[in-house]
Amino acid sequence: MEIYLLLAYFISLCVLFAFGLHGLVMIYYWHKTQKIVHKEPNEMVDIPVVTVQLPFYNELYVVDRLVKAVCEIDYPKDKLEIQLLDDSTDETVQLSEKLVEHYSALGFDIKHIHRTIRTGYKAGALKDGLDVARGEFIAIFDADFVPKPEFLKKTVPYFQDTQIGMVQTRWEHLNEEYSFLTRAQALALDGHFVIEQQIRHKAGFFINFNGTAGVWRKATIEDAGNWHSDTLAEDLDLSYRAQLKGWQFVFLNDVTSPAELPADINSLKTQQFRWTKGAVETAKKLLPTVWRSELSIKMKLECTVHLTSNIVFPFIMLVAFLNVPIVIIKNEVGGFDKYFSVMSIFVLASISTFLFYMYAQRAIHLDWQRRLLLFPVFMAGSMGLAVNNTKAVFEAIIGKKSEFKRTPKYRIEQNDDQWKKNKYVQKKVGWIVVVELALAAYFLFGIVASVSYMEIAAIPFQLMFLMGFGTVGFLSLRHALGR
Repeated sequence: MEIYLLLAYFISLCVLFAFGLHGLVMIYYWHKTQKIVHKEPNEMVDIPVVTVQLPFYNELYVVDRLVKAVCEIDYPKDKLEIQLLDDSTDETVQLSEKLVEHYSALGFDIKHIHRTIRTGYKAGALKDGLDVARGEFIAIFDADFVPKPEFLKKTVPYFQDTQIGMVQTRWEHLNEEYSFLTRAQALALDGHFVIEQQIRHKAGFFINFNGTAGVWRKATIEDAGNWHSDTLAEDLDLSYRAQLKGWQFVFLNDVTSPAELPADINSLKTQQFRWTKGAVETAKKLLPTVWRSELSIKMKLECTVHLTSNIVFPFIMLVAFLNVPIVIIKNEVGGFDKYFSVMSIFVLASISTFLFYMYAQRAIHLDWQRRLLLFPVFMAGSMGLAVNNTKAVFEAIIGKKSEFKRTPKYRIEQNDDQWKKNKYVQKKVGWIVVVELALAAYFLFGIVASVSYMEIAAIPFQLMFLMGFGTVGFLSLRHALGR
C-alpha cells in the first residue's frame, strides 16, 4: 500500500513540477524577446465603422458606468455603433432602456437588444448582435470594464494589416487595493497578461482573446465559424479556431483597460469555475485539431500547455490529501529514504512560479517588491481554490454541461465602497465549502504530526494548505452571510 501512495504522490508532483517549470520557459522567452518591439501603425486615413458590443446579464450596479465610458470613447459618432446585448431578467432591463433613450438623444447610434431566452448565454448574445452589427470591427466589453477614451484609436489602426484578426489590451484593476483578495487576483492576472500574453505574442505562439477589452475583425469571427456555445470559454475557443485558420493576433501590453475585480470570494469562485471548466472543455474540443495541424512541434507543445494548464488542480488536491500520509510513511516505514531525497527537487517548481510573478510585477510596478510580499497569500489562495476548480475540471472531462454563470459586480472602486447588502450577493453555500473546511482541519492534524516527527520541511507547505483551504472556506461562509 505504501508504495502505491508514494507512486501517486510522485506522479502528482511530476505533473505540478512540469507545469511549474513552464514559468521558466516563459522567463527564457522574456529575455529572448526583449528586443522585439512591434511597430505602432500609422493613423488611419479612412476611419472604419466599429460596433461596440456590451453583453451583460443582471448588472444593475455597473451598466450605466459601462455605457457612459463607451460613449466617451474618442471616435466619430457616425462611425460608432453601440449594442447593449441585454439578457437581464431584473430592473437592469428598464435601466438599459433609459440609457439608450438618453444617449440616442445625444446623437449616438446605440441599440438595446434584449433577449428573454438566454440561448447560448454570452456566446449566443454576441452572435445575435453580430448578425445585425454594421461595424467592420467589433469591440467587446464586459459589464465590469471602464474603457478609456483612447481605446479605439490605440487598437483599430493595427487592422490596416489585413492578416490581423484580433487586438487584445491588458487589463488594469479599478479596485486592486480593496482587500487581500483583490490584491491576490491582481497578482495572478498581471502574470497572465504581462508574461504569458505578451511573451506568447512576441515569440509567435497562439494567444487568446480574454473575452473583453479587445477588438475583432468581423470577417475573422465569421471565417472561424462564429461564436460557439458548446464550451464555457467561448473566447478561448474562437481564438484558437481563428488562429488555426491563419489569422494573426496582437497583444498590447501598454494599452490598458480598467476593470473591477470580484470583491467577494463566492463571486471569485464562480468566475474561476467558469474559466477552469471552459479551458478544459476547449482543450478537449480543439487539441486534436491542433495536433493534426501543420504547426511546428514547438507551437503544438505550447498550445497544449496553454489549453491544459488547469488540470493541475486535481493533482494539487491529490498532493494535499497524500501529504500527511507521506509524512507518516517516511517516519513509520523504512526503506524509502532515497525516494524522499529525489522528491525534494520538486521545490524548484515553487521557485519557478515565484520568478514568473516577480518578472510580471517588476515590469509594470515601481513598488513591485511590496506587491510580491503577497505571493505566499496568492499561493495559499490558489491551493484553497483547488476543490472548486477540481470540480470544474472533472465536469469538463466527463462532458457535464452547466449554465454560464456570470460573475456578479457591485461597483467597488474605493476602499470604503460596500457590497455586502447588494442584491447579487450569493447566499448559497454548497458541499465544496464543507470539504474546504474539513481539509483545513486535516492539515491542522498534519502540522501536529509533522511537529511530532520533527519533519520541519513539511510544515511550510502544510501551513499554506491550512491557510488556503481554511481561508477560502471561512470567507465563503462569511461572505454568503453578508458579513
